[in-house]
Amino acid sequence: MQASSKKWLYLVVLSIVWGSSFILIKKALLGLSPLQLGALRTLMAGTFLLLAGFSTLKKISKGLWKWIAISGFLGTFIPAFLFAFAETEINSAVASMLNSTTPIMALIFGGLVFGIPFSRNQFLGVIIGLVGTCLLIYLGAELNPGKNYWYAGLVLIASVCYAFNVNIIKRYLQEVPALAIAAGNFLVLMVPAFLVLWFTDFFSDERLQQETLLPALGYLALLALVGTGVAKVLFNKLVQISSPVFATSVTYMIPIVAVLWGIVDGEQFGVGQIAAAGVILLGVYLANK
Repeated sequence: MQASSKKWLYLVVLSIVWGSSFILIKKALLGLSPLQLGALRTLMAGTFLLLAGFSTLKKISKGLWKWIAISGFLGTFIPAFLFAFAETEINSAVASMLNSTTPIMALIFGGLVFGIPFSRNQFLGVIIGLVGTCLLIYLGAELNPGKNYWYAGLVLIASVCYAFNVNIIKRYLQEVPALAIAAGNFLVLMVPAFLVLWFTDFFSDERLQQETLLPALGYLALLALVGTGVAKVLFNKLVQISSPVFATSVTYMIPIVAVLWGIVDGEQFGVGQIAAAGVILLGVYLANK
């Protein structure tokens, strides 16, 4: 299959997988704390990827390991905790809509940090996207007054992390196999993740005997193995065969999948929020154009 066809196939598959991740986070939080969820998600995905890709680590030269480590923390470790904490206060569908700002963040920081120039349409897209983001947060706070919508800022910080990560992969890790990048990321992250899990008292008898723990671990296993492990490799490959902005355009379709899951799960969000998400996507479209 040609690269031009592969990139669209990867885009669709990633949209479905990551669009389903937000509801899995929500379900896993019923039996786990945000710190436990983030740590276990990293450990489960890391175990899977190291088993699958340990032999590829030799393809990473010594000088690239610092970029592998930075990519791991920005593209996986930090966002895993940010999304877990965010979904304790905001709906999973809203989190996915805010995640749509990732291409805009990729454009902003690609220009500011990596020297990628802006066009007039792209600058307009950034402004429109940021207006839509503010509108979405404001309407969400009005519709759900009992929730703390300052937590929406955690999703935006995660989007910034993703934006840096895709530019790092494209700039410094272009020639490294996608599986090697993912395996290298998690080799670096396994010890920090275990330390976080250890200090949450996850291994206490009281925690291990909770009835909600087993279902939560089931949701988390699906999230970690497919939503993080397999998707991480696909996304790294997508960045390599396309561009950072195209790769992050997966966020066009993620909200559609996430909103459908939200409806099934009985989440409340109004027409205004959907309109605000449309404004964000308009901004993303202009930024990509």
